[in-house]
Amino acid sequence: MAGQLGELLQKRGLRMGTAESCTGGRIAGLITAYPGCSAYYVGSIVSYSNEVKMNLLGVSPVDLDLYGAVSRPVVEQMVRGAMDALGCDCVVATSGIAGPGGGTPEKPVGTVWIAAGIGSNIVSRCYHLGTGREDNIRKASAAALQMLWELLI
Repeated sequence: MAGQLGELLQKRGLRMGTAESCTGGRIAGLITAYPGCSAYYVGSIVSYSNEVKMNLLGVSPVDLDLYGAVSRPVVEQMVRGAMDALGCDCVVATSGIAGPGGGTPEKPVGTVWIAAGIGSNIVSRCYHLGTGREDNIRKASAAALQMLWELLI
């Protein structure tokens, strides 16, 4: 998917970035594995802490308090903030509980919010992936790329 997405971005003359929390840079790694990705990929902000979400991506501290880092408002703000900070046309953002710990009854391990945006058009979705950390990171990364692909086609 990363290669196909890259071809589509290049064909359209679009540049993308990533704002990753629970995926920890995995999406950036998938994209940069392809030669020539510098034509369409500008970079990533790995915002594992709430401080980085607030200070670099402009995520509202009020929304972090009200909804938590793993929420629709936060991933959508991560998309907007990364577009501004990275100066790109489109972004995917992830925030979730990769596991094996950290889950709650309301947000169990495997809960991941993903958002994709191009310009002012942002879509977001909540996924419930499972309990294995590596699988959750892999699945969330693939889902984020798929979301942006669907937004662009």
